[in-house]
Amino acid sequence: MSVEHAGAAAPHDHGRTPGERHATGYDDETRARLTADAQEIIARYPQARSALLPMLHLVQSEDGYVSPRGIAFCAATLGISTAEVSAVATFYTQYKRHPNGTYTVGVCTNTLCAVMGGDAIWEELSEHLGIGHDETTDDGAITLERIECNAACDYAPVVMVNWEFFDNQTPASAVEVVDKLVEGAPVAPTRGASSVCTFKQMSRVLAGFPDGRADEGVGAGEATLRGTLLAKERGWTAPSFDADERAAATGATHGEPDAGETQSSADRPETTPADVSPAGEQRKQKSDDAKES
Repeated sequence: MSVEHAGAAAPHDHGRTPGERHATGYDDETRARLTADAQEIIARYPQARSALLPMLHLVQSEDGYVSPRGIAFCAATLGISTAEVSAVATFYTQYKRHPNGTYTVGVCTNTLCAVMGGDAIWEELSEHLGIGHDETTDDGAITLERIECNAACDYAPVVMVNWEFFDNQTPASAVEVVDKLVEGAPVAPTRGASSVCTFKQMSRVLAGFPDGRADEGVGAGEATLRGTLLAKERGWTAPSFDADERAAATGATHGEPDAGETQSSADRPETTPADVSPAGEQRKQKSDDAKES
């Protein structure tokens, strides 16, 4: 069934809005709350459809995943089709298309973390929990994932819990973390907030509703700051940069080079198949003729 443009009335809809017609899976109270939040999100953007990404996080904060009713709500509220919403929701891995656990435990298995022990951590957690990638424990507590680099290579191997950092992990320490999560015991990440929030709470923050915890805990750790501290200890400073002085010293000019000048695209080596094809040769000849004239 197609979704009418927001604001347009469908036959026999008794004056209901698109959100009310298509998000019938939500009760009146929940729908009213989501609609108010959605309008706050939409107001941040020049075009309503630009609000889709945070709105997907919003419905995920309600349902624990991007549910069919959540997709319908986003489509109706933004005046786009459910197919358009689904296309975005299936593109990004942070949007879940099936119920997620209370905690997403992500193990980085990119190159550095892997060789530093990430693969061993993954294998230990997978066996300990009895689940594989993007699977959830029977009690709904943990969803386990292999994740891509989270820009914390100086703390490898890294495990993330709802995108909070657990640095310098081992198989044993990672098992200890997930056991505490399953028990409901408080768990503190290495950096960031002083405790780990739930998946739904995290999704609401990603929708653009701060939880007031941004300044909790440690920000940058010792490994991250080591270069800065070393520079201070040794009195190192970055050289000053004056564009005019640099240009005078090197003979460089400001801005992009004109076509045909050194470093312009016309000066690149002709090595691509398009360059050496008959059509490419013809284009080159025309260009050379134009330069000579």
